[in-house]
Amino acid sequence: YYVENLMLRTPQGGEILLNQAADVKEGRSYTAIKRTDGRRTVNITADVTPGVANANEVVGKVMKSFIPTLTSTYPGINAALGGEQKTQKTTIESLQRGALLAILAMFALLAIAFRSYSQPAIILSAIPFGFIGALIGHLTMGYGLSLMSLMGLVALSGVVINDSLIFIDAINTYRAEGLSVFDSILTGGARRFRPILLTSLTTFFGLVPIIFETSMQARFLIPMAISLGFGVMFATVTTLLLIPSTYAILEDAKRLFSRASGTTPEHGPLPGPAE
Repeated sequence: YYVENLMLRTPQGGEILLNQAADVKEGRSYTAIKRTDGRRTVNITADVTPGVANANEVVGKVMKSFIPTLTSTYPGINAALGGEQKTQKTTIESLQRGALLAILAMFALLAIAFRSYSQPAIILSAIPFGFIGALIGHLTMGYGLSLMSLMGLVALSGVVINDSLIFIDAINTYRAEGLSVFDSILTGGARRFRPILLTSLTTFFGLVPIIFETSMQARFLIPMAISLGFGVMFATVTTLLLIPSTYAILEDAKRLFSRASGTTPEHGPLPGPAE
């Protein structure tokens, strides 16, 4: 059976052969023509070998070097990301807005609880160091940043402030008992060192089985576990060093400002969270 012998029905109700109505020529063409918004599209897909190449890095190089050359050579061509890359871009934009709102909400809640604007800022200062720890973890484990990594960073924002919160609350408690700023920082650090360190260690080792999981069903969770585990550990170390230093610096700044303005600084305890 040849396509030339295909019967066609005419508007008048008759039948004719295809070769009587058209010239049939053999050639090569697409088996299917896809269109998006009325324009013909060609989808190009690829996978990368884990541990050899990073998808985001490859896509970045293609969009930066190859695509501009292609569009300049063929002016009628437009290139755009689709599939997982498009979904990832949309999700990242949504996560950025959500993370900003979450940080503002945490700052507001901490400001209400501590009746202070400086102490919530000290507590939230641990978040960037958690991000640094997450990046170090990805480099150490040989993983690139992915969508699950970013979700882990968002979750990390709410976890790393726990250590700072415990530390600041302890300092305020000892100041309320009449200790000086310096003695409150030393006593608070000594009393809260063990619970802060143990909390972070148990969190990290609880995530270790996921980080070293080898089954394909669970591998997509590994980047999130790396972000949480390494971020918590790195933020804990910096918290034990950064929080007392920043607290003391702010108290010195308040004292200098009070002297410069001619007001008498308050030597009493700072207000802490309501019990």
